[in-house]
Amino acid sequence: MQRRKFLKCGLATGAALLGPAQMVHAAGEVQRKVIPSSEEIIPAIGMGSWLTFDVGNNPAAIKQRTDVLRTFFAMGGALIDSSPMYGSSQGVIGKALATLDYPAARFAADKIWTSGDGAGQIETTQARWGIDSFDLLQVHNLVAWERHLETLIEMKARGQVRYLGVTTYAGLKHDQLLAIMASRPLDFVQVTYNILDREVERRILPLARERNIAVIANRPFREGRLFDVFAGNALPAVAAEIGASNWAQFMLKFIISHPDITVTIPATRRVDHMTENMGALLGLLPDAGVRREMVRAVAAM
Repeated sequence: MQRRKFLKCGLATGAALLGPAQMVHAAGEVQRKVIPSSEEIIPAIGMGSWLTFDVGNNPAAIKQRTDVLRTFFAMGGALIDSSPMYGSSQGVIGKALATLDYPAARFAADKIWTSGDGAGQIETTQARWGIDSFDLLQVHNLVAWERHLETLIEMKARGQVRYLGVTTYAGLKHDQLLAIMASRPLDFVQVTYNILDREVERRILPLARERNIAVIANRPFREGRLFDVFAGNALPAVAAEIGASNWAQFMLKFIISHPDITVTIPATRRVDHMTENMGALLGLLPDAGVRREMVRAVAAM
């Protein structure tokens, strides 16, 4: 809802912001990042499923989410992130993947979120997705993290999962996260990072770089509230330098241009919004100087 009103302003401005980066858009090459622990390369924009895929057994809603996922893959996406916390999202993702014949490009990321039997929850989660194994399993919000991380370490050693990690959000538990990063063999961490929430730049991202840990940026739009924050403002002129034709692309390009961010996971229930989000994979990314200019521009609003 926030984005619908907001785009009227952004689209009107966007036509005037097409610059040299548009040539790279035409080439169709997507921005990819390296997973430090393996050097595997994945697209820098993934897909979250918090709230947006929790639609129960509603056939029309499931079809719409399937169309969203189809667009995601068609535009170069791979990493899909979910959790047992997200209601029916896992099952809806599973139905959508089955309809799409389980695209080979998928990078399946889910979580353990329980104070009890983590291994049992993983089995249930896997059945909901309808897949044989996950690419990435994470301990959600550090709940019972010591026990669950040991489970994931054992699974990885047996070849049952390729990567393991832990997650937090909204600036919570950063001291605890830093201690885990410094002492445990993690492939991924997931934290909140966007153009206004940049706390992780100070300690977490440098440690991730030092420890060869990939970083997933969650809440790239603060669950849509950043569109309200910038509502009524035209895109800054600096958007032309990176080929961002709307606010979603402006914000996502800022995130994935950070050298220590591997992938960000915006969530959406709409095909047109997915198209906008995935458009941020195309064209130029801001360098350090342009990133500073982007921060100054939004701070002045």
